[in-house]
Amino acid sequence: MIKKIPIGELKPGMYIHDLNIGWMDHNFLRNSFAVHDAAEVQKVRESGVHELYIDTLKGLDVAHAPTREEAARELEQRLEAIADTEHPTLEHIAPAPLQEELHRARKLHGEAHRIVRDMMGDIRLGKQIEMEKVEPMVENMVDSIFRHQDALIPLSRLKTHDNYTFLHSVSVCALLVAFARTLKLPREIIKEIAIGGLLHDVGKAQVPESILNKPAKLTDAEFDKMKSHVVQSKIILLHTPGISQIALDVAAQHHERFDGTGYPNRLKGDGISLYGQMGAVVDVYDAITSNRVYHKGMPATEALRKLLEWSKFHFNPELVHAFIRSIGIYPTGSLVRLESGRLGVVLEQNAEKLLLPRVKVFYHGDKRHYLPPEEIDLSRSQDRIVSHENPEAWDIDTSQWMPA
Repeated sequence: MIKKIPIGELKPGMYIHDLNIGWMDHNFLRNSFAVHDAAEVQKVRESGVHELYIDTLKGLDVAHAPTREEAARELEQRLEAIADTEHPTLEHIAPAPLQEELHRARKLHGEAHRIVRDMMGDIRLGKQIEMEKVEPMVENMVDSIFRHQDALIPLSRLKTHDNYTFLHSVSVCALLVAFARTLKLPREIIKEIAIGGLLHDVGKAQVPESILNKPAKLTDAEFDKMKSHVVQSKIILLHTPGISQIALDVAAQHHERFDGTGYPNRLKGDGISLYGQMGAVVDVYDAITSNRVYHKGMPATEALRKLLEWSKFHFNPELVHAFIRSIGIYPTGSLVRLESGRLGVVLEQNAEKLLLPRVKVFYHGDKRHYLPPEEIDLSRSQDRIVSHENPEAWDIDTSQWMPA
């Protein structure tokens, strides 16, 4: 049985099923392992773990600890409570139909990918960042999300192992715009946050590709080199004419954690700027939903549960709630199961009722056969979402069912 325990109850003889922490925040060879002695307990504690999951069939038990299923139900209830809270009316700039905005968004996404790829190559050659290319691109991305964010945001899921480093920066940029818009920040500040998102990982140009793309766990020395990208990003941006303090904060603080367990400066609480705190939430969300060389990305709703769980310690809980409201309980592109047994992909959020998005159903989960595709606005239907699903478990490519 898998149970959730606080770090204070971990002791030798237990078997860790899941360290329950973001992939970049620890350097254990595995996420699951037997705890043999007090030194291993201390190493886990020092990595910033506050709560973790143990396997009581492989090691010692904690009788009163909640099961993984009980912990998941509690998180589901918290997500639903966030969905039920009042949502601010979001500003739109000449709102566009989804189909129309999709064409612009795809073109923008491709251009942003090329700009980041070329910029990283230039940095490796010792060249400066060309802000005259970055700023218009970011301005266009901000405009797109203000017109219809369900066009550009789902494209953040379309990454391969080879282009992850570049597209992660594009995704963080887009997600930060949606996040900042939900917080109702001024438009000029949103643009600077977005620039910080696009440039937050430029320091990775100083990290050897053999480390960036290593298909196995990093050694301690490699892990330290990887973590140095944050300081390198700050140095590069400090030497970039026209960079704002806001953009600098996003890049320099996106690996800091609210409880002081982050890096490079172990900043804590409000010692981390609002923009650094936002960058941390978005960076982790995009990382854990992406397929990497060494781990499979998790479904978006599962990732939101994790953020909510970690917000008890690692993130500002209020900001995590706002981020969840910004992209929806079932983010666009998610695979969901309805009460009717049908499976569908989320096409568009309903800002007033986050549990009732617009979906395209195309498969019957109980009868195991495809259906004629049908678009349903759940706010006008008797059907309801009962769960999110992992597309891999159904061998479904959700991108095939998104608007063309």
